[in-house]
Amino acid sequence: MNETAVCVGTFTAVKTLWEVRIHKINEELQKEKEFRQRSAGRLLLVWEERAALAKLKEKVINEDGRAILRIEEEEWKTLPSCLLKLAHLQEWQLHRTSLQKIPHFIGRFHSLVVLDLSRNSIESVPKEIGQLTSLQELLLSYNRIKFVPKEISNCINLERLELAVNRSICDLPPQLSDLKKLSHIDLCMNQFTSIPSALLNMPNLEWLDMGGNKLQELPDAIDRMEKLHTLWLQRNEITSLPETIGNMRNLSTLVLSNNKLQTIPACMKDMTSLRFVNFRDNPLELEVTLPPCENEEEEEQQEMFGIEFMHVYIQESLKKTGNVESSTSGPSPVINASE
Repeated sequence: MNETAVCVGTFTAVKTLWEVRIHKINEELQKEKEFRQRSAGRLLLVWEERAALAKLKEKVINEDGRAILRIEEEEWKTLPSCLLKLAHLQEWQLHRTSLQKIPHFIGRFHSLVVLDLSRNSIESVPKEIGQLTSLQELLLSYNRIKFVPKEISNCINLERLELAVNRSICDLPPQLSDLKKLSHIDLCMNQFTSIPSALLNMPNLEWLDMGGNKLQELPDAIDRMEKLHTLWLQRNEITSLPETIGNMRNLSTLVLSNNKLQTIPACMKDMTSLRFVNFRDNPLELEVTLPPCENEEEEEQQEMFGIEFMHVYIQESLKKTGNVESSTSGPSPVINASE
């Protein structure tokens, strides 16, 4: 009986020992398998990054001494971190690539002068964009951006900003007025209901497109944009123009087609720098007929709702209100159909 008990106990002990050993062996085998999988994964990742880097290098060209990454109509929904090995790039041109996100490592491309990511699927702009202090052009039109980060104001050399046809942007951070070199801004086809204060405080703004928004009026302080020479405001809901628009002495192009204007302010007759205007498709109160042209060439050049139309309209409007005298008290504007 005792011998039997000893044998059973010994067998149980041996069995337990073997089970422990087998368990340890299985654990070691599992760890080795996982290690191999991780190693294979790392190798695959390294291989994929090398392949991606080689592909990106093929897209780099040199124009006018500038290193440019140019990708057109080729899917790159995300940009790999291996792109950092091309940190010398001075320009990105990525169009129709379905890019969904600007990488956060964008701030490490300190040599970037032009960042052109137009016609993609970008939804946001990372704050790291503000680290690009050499950037002169930021072109993000035809994307899905909803918000403009204040960090863009740190791009102190920025001269051109394009955010057209994002369809959701409704305001700009006031800090953008710190951009002393910014002269060209395109904000058309968005959701602006007023001209942002940041624009009114930009000292060197020369060209502005806010067509296709929801503007209902222009601010009285619009004349603070002293250097502005081109202003596009087509396809808005503007019902009237402020008298201060007449103080914009450098304005040469003004497009106001497809709005809700009922009249043209008399102050505009003294805007001597104005070379092109367009009042087409507005519910103006007066019907104005332009004087007949002397020849076919003049007729072809005549703008039906342009400079000559504007001056004739103002003259007729002043006659109607009995203020003809005030329209002739100063130097008469030169009306030329060829303008």
